[in-house]
Amino acid sequence: MITVRKAAERGVSNFGWLDSRHTFSFGEYHDPRQMGFRVLRVINDDRIAGGQGFGTHPHRDMEIITYVVEGAVEHRDSMGNGSVIRAGDVQVMSAGTGITHSEFNPDPKLELRLLQIWILPKRQGLTPSYDQKNFSADQKKNRLCPLVSRDGRDGSLGIHQDVALYGCVLDAGTEAQHAPVTGRHAWIQIVTGEIEVNGIRLGPGDGASVSDEKFLKMSGISASEFLLFDLA
Repeated sequence: MITVRKAAERGVSNFGWLDSRHTFSFGEYHDPRQMGFRVLRVINDDRIAGGQGFGTHPHRDMEIITYVVEGAVEHRDSMGNGSVIRAGDVQVMSAGTGITHSEFNPDPKLELRLLQIWILPKRQGLTPSYDQKNFSADQKKNRLCPLVSRDGRDGSLGIHQDVALYGCVLDAGTEAQHAPVTGRHAWIQIVTGEIEVNGIRLGPGDGASVSDEKFLKMSGISASEFLLFDLA
């Protein structure tokens, strides 16, 4: 079964400097029907104006993934990490027992676009940790490239949950395939372009939950980019 979450149906927060679309309930946007999918709790599609960002704020007991689409984000946290995360980079931060951090668009003119993803951890009270890595467009071209996984396999970043996250940059007229293990689920999030998933059309910003499907075929209608979450 594939259930589509259309981009236009997402929650909206617009503060001028921040234009955010919420796939699931977040902040002042609350929909009891959209509280996440399995352990996937948040997908926010954020556009941040040049020179703007989030001041220092706390998190705890959450696995946080940042996927930068356009521009760059400057990150600083209470663990002593300070870095610039650029388009193509993936950041994983385990908030665990508690961290504070800030995220800022260092370019005064260029808009920053990123996906902020929250995943519930396997248990509370973990030791906070941080990692980041670049995954080139060539690594993701017309294939599912492992970005994040429970055991950090195949060069992916590790996470404290039974989740595998893949990225794909798909040319028009090509396809990528995924066969979920029996009993597992998936979420597909379109970043750019249009694809078909088992014949169901998804456009920019659309998402879809997947359950009880033995095989997934993602076909490029146009040049596109998407994320696929494999979930217990």
